[in-house]
Amino acid sequence: MMKVTELHITSLLLPFALMLSGVTAQADDLAVNAPVTHQTTGEFEDIVFAVENAILNAGLLIEGHSHVGDMLARTKEDVGGGKDLYSHADVFTFCSASVSRQVMEADILNLQHCPYSIFLFETPEAPGQITVGRRAYGGSMQPAAELLDSIIADALMLD
Repeated sequence: MMKVTELHITSLLLPFALMLSGVTAQADDLAVNAPVTHQTTGEFEDIVFAVENAILNAGLLIEGHSHVGDMLARTKEDVGGGKDLYSHADVFTFCSASVSRQVMEADILNLQHCPYSIFLFETPEAPGQITVGRRAYGGSMQPAAELLDSIIADALMLD
């Protein structure tokens, strides 16, 4: 049987207390850390290949390769989209058992960040300019940030 603690009661009652007090939170009110991005030039598929190889060279298994740009282009008219956002946009997802163990032992809630991802895109306004990036992490997620930075540095041949 589940034991109800003060923390659980507070967690359950807090939304109602805020509602009664007239306090509301919108998505725009939440703090968002800007992603870490790098700019490079070249053919999009060449950069995709370099990122993919850098992930594999780090000894990691790619769990997913999402073609977000293709999906958005395919569904643009169906959802009332007004413009082409990307010429190309992909996201790679993968995990590292050792880094995940380290960050989750530091804070069990770091589970929310797994799997890790690296995104890359090209826009119609800047053909040949590719943005490669990752989510911004700090604190107990620093080992994951370092892993992602090293993969991106390998892919883009950064010093």
